[in-house]
Amino acid sequence: MENLSIARKRYAELVRERAGLRWEPLVNALRDVARENFLGPGPWKIMRFVFPLQYEDTPDDNPARIYDDVLVALDAKRGLNNGLPSGNTRWLDTMNIRPGERVVHAGCGTGYYTALLAHMVTTSGRVTAIEFDPELADQARNNLGKYSQVEVIAGDATKYDAGPADAIFVNAGATHPLQLWIESLRPSGRLVFPMIRWPEGSVLGLRGAGWGAMMRIERLQQGYEARWLSPCGFFPCFGAIDGEADRRLSDAFARGGLIDARSLRREEHSAEESCLLHGDGYCFSRLHPH
Repeated sequence: MENLSIARKRYAELVRERAGLRWEPLVNALRDVARENFLGPGPWKIMRFVFPLQYEDTPDDNPARIYDDVLVALDAKRGLNNGLPSGNTRWLDTMNIRPGERVVHAGCGTGYYTALLAHMVTTSGRVTAIEFDPELADQARNNLGKYSQVEVIAGDATKYDAGPADAIFVNAGATHPLQLWIESLRPSGRLVFPMIRWPEGSVLGLRGAGWGAMMRIERLQQGYEARWLSPCGFFPCFGAIDGEADRRLSDAFARGGLIDARSLRREEHSAEESCLLHGDGYCFSRLHPH
């Protein structure tokens, strides 16, 4: 089995290729952060993103086994995983995280992707990691203890105000963009979050529940740019789930989704042909920001 230094370099290049990464500090973080420190002791249950999705056991506890583009179970009974590296880094790559920036990571789990963010902001920046599950938050706090620039909050990311942010990365699904997240963005601030279907009584994966679109929003001098990034699947962020918003999102997906989104409009206006998803206080539109 290859040694860990070689495994981490190979892993960083594999993820770079699969995700099309262009942001070199992110590739460096993939190479430098010890993923095994965030996964608990091995052997591990891993899952390749090939349908039907199913776990397989690593043959031993050699950490080189998890330097691959695989999900790794944090709690297999709940289907709770450390997310797919090529998916998460593809989204992080669009955020252009720079040294000294103030970043919020909502739904941080045990902290692996928070650690990547910490590497990118360096010690001159700040990362606030928020996790609703108290046990996971405790694990993240322990795992991230060496990062002086990281604060871990056990709380609800739909209510906890972490203050003005240059970037917000959300790892739990919402039916709509939350006002708190949007209004926390500094000028040129970026929000990347998953918009998913979650009808009342949903079970993840059944009838589309948990599946949706990863969206990127950037605050401009005037207005907000919006961009569809990719399909995605997530557990819900329950404070960001609303029945009416889910119905509107379902209708938008039925009409072709949000692939053509160019802006997030927040001013009051009547629904028109350019509106892809016209909600209460938000509208994803084909129009360019103005």
